[in-house]
Amino acid sequence: MPPKRASRAKASTAASDADIQDAVMESATSETSIQSKPDESNTPLIDGSDLKLVLQRSAKRTREFFAEDQENINTIPVEESSSQCVLIQTKVYDEYRQVQVLPYPLQKRQQEQQQQKKKAAKLSGSATPSGSSDASVPGDSGVDKVLDNIPKKTQQQSSALVMHKPTIHNPFPDTPGGGSSLVRRPVAKAVRPEWHAPWKLMRVISGHQGWVRSVAVEPGNSWFATGAGDRIIKIWDLASGRLRLSLTGHIGQVRGLAVSPRHPYLFSCGDDKMVKCWDLETNKVIRHYHGHLSGVYALALHPTLDVLVTSGRDATARVWDMRTKQAVHVLTGHSGTVSAVRCQEADPQVITSSMDNTVKLWDLAAGKTMATLTHHKKSVRAMTLHPTEFTFATASPDNIKQWKCPEGQFMRNFEGPGGVAGGGGIVNALAVNADNVMFSGADNGAMGFWDWKSGYQFQRLDSLVQPGSLESEAGIFCAEFDKTGLRLITGEADKTIKIWKEDDQATPETHPLDWKPSLVRKRY
Repeated sequence: MPPKRASRAKASTAASDADIQDAVMESATSETSIQSKPDESNTPLIDGSDLKLVLQRSAKRTREFFAEDQENINTIPVEESSSQCVLIQTKVYDEYRQVQVLPYPLQKRQQEQQQQKKKAAKLSGSATPSGSSDASVPGDSGVDKVLDNIPKKTQQQSSALVMHKPTIHNPFPDTPGGGSSLVRRPVAKAVRPEWHAPWKLMRVISGHQGWVRSVAVEPGNSWFATGAGDRIIKIWDLASGRLRLSLTGHIGQVRGLAVSPRHPYLFSCGDDKMVKCWDLETNKVIRHYHGHLSGVYALALHPTLDVLVTSGRDATARVWDMRTKQAVHVLTGHSGTVSAVRCQEADPQVITSSMDNTVKLWDLAAGKTMATLTHHKKSVRAMTLHPTEFTFATASPDNIKQWKCPEGQFMRNFEGPGGVAGGGGIVNALAVNADNVMFSGADNGAMGFWDWKSGYQFQRLDSLVQPGSLESEAGIFCAEFDKTGLRLITGEADKTIKIWKEDDQATPETHPLDWKPSLVRKRY
């Protein structure tokens, strides 16, 4: 019996360690007997190379016994055909799924070529020869066999509830199937604005001796405070418009005011670089916040933290601890005057707008910039936060833009007839209430009332100066809605305070909505 068959028979009956040793010794004896010289003894000797050969043969026994193809036993075993099919199907799907549907020009070219071949075959009148490439024998490799055996996917194999039809994109305008754009853009949809009642003048309050630069409404909605160029802070009764109190202490015009909702404090800032905290129980200044290098133009209170944020002409916004008077952060990054600042409870907790044409969203905990919005082309002078939505708006001489928090995504432009505010002026004041009515006031007295959802200007007014003032003094510097959103308070250049309200008698029939949809929409 040959040595190979003997080793197979013994391996098949191997059930104990003795049988394995006998097989090893027998195979080693056969190998050494061939290589030994005739004059040497027949004693079986196993060296290192012979032992390695024996181990290699033992390792291959399992494959020799269970291999399907006994003729090609010494070749590398091919993987299971079903697993090979799955593997190749996966690779084909991953690499070629994007080009399963050819573009329209290639499909048209293939159809033309097929038609030409058919015509040529008809003219020649001869069939395809038997030795052509169509009857070629497949290759000997296992991959070719597997590719030939891959089943074609049919519609029954899909488990989707609705069959998806692939869209054939046509980049050529002169062929059917699509437009000239290579990128499919969403269809512009015009949002129909909500009807709002028109606003009218309710009361004019006089008392300041300078431009009214700031206004703040008390959280209880019983009084409001104004600051003007006469360096005096005046507190007025909201219902009657009568003067309650005058606070003196600033040596420059008062630029910003804020009333704390959790403390009996009034905060003020001005061109004198001073930030003051007034105790409304004693009507005296109890704290000063020192640090600004130039005039302070705006301030805002955090809704939940005891934090005060101020900004000014030194191109910085400073975060103060309300009680200790220490500067928590100095927010640097603007290259121009920071004209407005707003605070909110969620990130970004601080938003600033500057005369360097940018708007910055700040991480209050880290004191760093989260995002910088560079859409405006001119200085951003006004900003407002929506009281219920997570959105805000900024105004500059080019236009008014609406943004979405927290990433500062651009939403829409507010554009009215005749310019940004409807009169072509520079917007100095913005305010919005919970009824989605936004007000914009310009330096030439132009007043615009906008629908927040659609950006439509439903009313356009011109402010009236008080008797004895010049027409050029019809500028609006500040504006704010009261806590109910039913009253609008504006501070103007004619040294007056005007209170506006909605027309109670107006209805959609008496004042219809004059709106026409437009698909022209700026994306920046």
